[in-house]
Amino acid sequence: MDALVKRSYDKPITDTQLERFLDDAYALFSSKKDVKKILIIPPDFTRYYSMSGKITSMLYEKLKDECIIDILPALGTHMPMTDKEFDEMFEGIPHDRFFIHDWKKDVIKIGEVPKEYVYDVSEGLVNEKMDVEVNKMFLDRSYDLILSIGQVVPHEVVGMANYSKNIFVGIGGNSMINKSHMLGAFYGMERMMGRDFSPVRKVLDYAQEKFISSYPVFYIFTVTTQNGTSADIHGIYAGNGRDAFEEALKDSQQKNFTFLDEEPEKIVVYLDEREFKTTWLGNKAIYRTRMAIANGGELIVLAPEVKRFGEDAENDRLIRKYGYIGRENILKKVEENEDLKNNLSVAAHIIHGSSDGKFNITYAVRHMTKDEIEKANFKYMDYDEAVKKYDPKKLKDGYNMVDGEKIYYISNPALGLWSSRKKFSAQ
Repeated sequence: MDALVKRSYDKPITDTQLERFLDDAYALFSSKKDVKKILIIPPDFTRYYSMSGKITSMLYEKLKDECIIDILPALGTHMPMTDKEFDEMFEGIPHDRFFIHDWKKDVIKIGEVPKEYVYDVSEGLVNEKMDVEVNKMFLDRSYDLILSIGQVVPHEVVGMANYSKNIFVGIGGNSMINKSHMLGAFYGMERMMGRDFSPVRKVLDYAQEKFISSYPVFYIFTVTTQNGTSADIHGIYAGNGRDAFEEALKDSQQKNFTFLDEEPEKIVVYLDEREFKTTWLGNKAIYRTRMAIANGGELIVLAPEVKRFGEDAENDRLIRKYGYIGRENILKKVEENEDLKNNLSVAAHIIHGSSDGKFNITYAVRHMTKDEIEKANFKYMDYDEAVKKYDPKKLKDGYNMVDGEKIYYISNPALGLWSSRKKFSAQ
């Protein structure tokens, strides 16, 4: 068994309990060497509710006087964090301790997952190798300890988020980001979400074992639930391998899944204005509810601060060019267009964000036009008009009656997975 420290709580963890856990975890991490230099890899602001920022701040305060601490947020393809976001998520940490990951320029290839392996785990759907690239800071042997911190929660690409995904995608490069997303899309997100050992997870496990097992990497995993504008930690796990991840995964399956006995005709999802600025992230509203909503039903996404589609200019351009046109249509476009062939993560994102005609998707926005939204193949609603009827301040998570209509409301799609029992069992 891997080295492991774990805590699970019926009630939210207290700061005192969290401090004790971090003391025990650090004792485990540092037991075999004198630690003088640490690299911490937490998520970025789009994973604010992971509570990884709080943990990073506590570790920094605990260790800053005895260690050099560098922090490399796992941006993936996301926009760099702002100073305001650093201050809000990582309280008390000087900005000069943070480094910005560039997924196109800052990575070094350390190996590849052979195409035969990818073909096997994908059940013959994909027959391409995947280059394994990581940020050059990770490869710096002067670090005595590398701490990867993040939340385990259902995920549309890998099944359950975190573990080595935080390394190979969060601070990874173009090949793994693009091809892993497309592998997941080909295999089918409904077959993977909420489960371990998806094809993408198997690829990441292969890369972990073959290429980074000699690095001093330890993981801290949280399992959280929302509490107003913050979140509560109910489970926290630390270790140097898969055992800690599997313990957290089982906990998340208990705390972050919502099974419905009926399929709502209308689901309304609110996107926190601090966290969701693009449909690239906001489409979690679609991913995490697609197995819950009734065929022919409607998903209304309340998106007060969504301003664009992609997290970077090129991804935004491609989404505007093609729109959320469904699985079969975008696969055909990939075959016909070099720009999509070279940006498979965008093609995968379009598949994930399309309902394939099973239900309608309406985006209620303030900062985008009706024409922009409809050209992307969504329906449009003015945000301020939408919240007159569907007011997030009045709605409660779960079923609500609004003007005689029964709706299902979700205040944060990033923290769970919603499905009818029938659809989840069918997968």
